[in-house]
Amino acid sequence: MFAVGLAACAVALVLALVRAMRGPTAFDRLLAVNAIGTTVILGIALHGYVLGRPEFVDISILYAIINFIGTFAVLKLFDTGGLGDSGGRAKPDLPSGEDGQ
Repeated sequence: MFAVGLAACAVALVLALVRAMRGPTAFDRLLAVNAIGTTVILGIALHGYVLGRPEFVDISILYAIINFIGTFAVLKLFDTGGLGDSGGRAKPDLPSGEDGQ
């Protein structure tokens, strides 16, 4: 059963890698990279299950959180042009009493 699960993860990984290289838009590539991360998470959890080491599930959860935060960081970069509060289209902080007009 481990071989079937590992083969399914490998096929999904190859398909997502091809999509990441050939994606017509940046969002297709981002989605493919996110799918690669999810497949790696499944592989880590599957590997931990087969070895009987439950701490691998903790590692895969941590990797999932990093994958989630990284995806949102890249989406914010695409949307605003920067990762900081004042990057891209964000409005600058004005001192109290000034309208900026």
